[in-house]
Amino acid sequence: MEQHSNILKYKHLGIYTQNENVVYMRDDCLVCISEGFEALTRIRVAKVTRSIVASLNVINSDILLPNEIGLSDAAAKKLNVSPNDMLYVSHLEPIESLSHVRAKIYNQKLNYDAYNQIIKDIVEGDYSNIHLSAFITACAGDRMDIDEISDLTKAMIASGKQLNWNKEIVVDKHCIGGLPGNRTTPLVVAIVAAYGLTMPKTSSRAITSPAGTADTMEVLTNVALSADEIENVVNQEGGCFVWGGTAQLSPADDVLIKIEKALDIDSEGQLIASVLSKKAAAGSTHVVIDIPVGETAKVRSMEMAEKLKNHLENVGKAVGLKVKAIITDGSQPVGYGIGPTLEAIDILNVLKNEEDAPKDLKERVVLLAGELLELSGKVEKEKGMETAKEVLISGKAYEKFLAICKAQGRFTQPVLAPFKTEIRAETSGILKRIDNRKIAKLAKLSGAPQSKSAGISLNVHLNDKVEKDGLLYTLFAESQGELNYALEYKNRHNDIITIK
Repeated sequence: MEQHSNILKYKHLGIYTQNENVVYMRDDCLVCISEGFEALTRIRVAKVTRSIVASLNVINSDILLPNEIGLSDAAAKKLNVSPNDMLYVSHLEPIESLSHVRAKIYNQKLNYDAYNQIIKDIVEGDYSNIHLSAFITACAGDRMDIDEISDLTKAMIASGKQLNWNKEIVVDKHCIGGLPGNRTTPLVVAIVAAYGLTMPKTSSRAITSPAGTADTMEVLTNVALSADEIENVVNQEGGCFVWGGTAQLSPADDVLIKIEKALDIDSEGQLIASVLSKKAAAGSTHVVIDIPVGETAKVRSMEMAEKLKNHLENVGKAVGLKVKAIITDGSQPVGYGIGPTLEAIDILNVLKNEEDAPKDLKERVVLLAGELLELSGKVEKEKGMETAKEVLISGKAYEKFLAICKAQGRFTQPVLAPFKTEIRAETSGILKRIDNRKIAKLAKLSGAPQSKSAGISLNVHLNDKVEKDGLLYTLFAESQGELNYALEYKNRHNDIITIK
């Protein structure tokens, strides 16, 4: 690595590859030729004090000179390089943890040490997206037992920072997902923190949905806070709603989530490890987990839900968390909004006790906040929902919500997208079915969550009586092109909403 023949001058190219480290060299570059590097070879790129592993892309144009090297934005940031810096390149030493990934592909059971080596190498950036895909796929399809899920969770906790609040009780809440618009978390944080409990909520961005909690809250406030900033907000207000990525809590999770999103895979074992590693790393002690069950939700049967509930509670115990999983109705979207801005509007309407606030969202929030209050031991059994409802109706939850937003840097009112079209019923009847997956896909095709104000405002729910030409939902987009793209999908699928 220290041979002068292996030194190249860095040139900034400005190529975005998400989290993937990519290195660019000319096909007539002497280093490329002498080392026998081929396209997609994994190589080590180093400065004097640090190094990264990257996949090689070979260029045959004048964008680079033969003595120059380029890096993707992600790789340049990790290596902390500036234009004209001299970089060393060399063959990559074998990544030993990949032997464990291969073992898992053949369905062998892995122990903590194996998962720890895999997670360390993932955090170091030694795995390409191909390696990450192999690991995620090898763990999918019910191929991990309780011990393995516990060991993976512990390894993910150990891979990053761990917050300590020096408090006996720190509460948290999570939803397994699969329900469009089910934006309960910010409301639960506001109620619970207003009651006086500590709830440092770190959330993911969307994996396969039109919005994650972090995407929705980013409409209203800053969510990319450091661990120190999270600590300041929570010490001041008792709660927060932030994206877990910048806080470096279970950092492997954020890498894996991006690949899961691309593969459209959310395996049970990694889902549990993802959820509980973030909770433990955030310093939580008591966690309520919402498991919606429905024909087109993420969890489709009571049998699956009971198994997941059992796994979550047992793995929680293994990593030192008191977990209570609640099985809820997942037959249809919750609230009116599907997409970050539209869900943010629902949140504010519930907090402000508006008459037209979505009742189903409010009821679910009161249930989950009540369960969390009871789990903490600060509210007696059977009194949780009543207490949560009182805090919400009194306006204290709204006051706390605004205070947390301002402590995180700003409070911004949501603004709807400029392009919209109304979708109306083609026949009269009773609304019998809403396909959660297809309506979520429709919202995604309109631009959500990347386009914050894109998505769907739902006007109907199950068992509603619908008249012909009655408004079913309004589709929003930030450009006419995105709106047309979503409408093409809607016109090809007449079973998004079923009226009989």
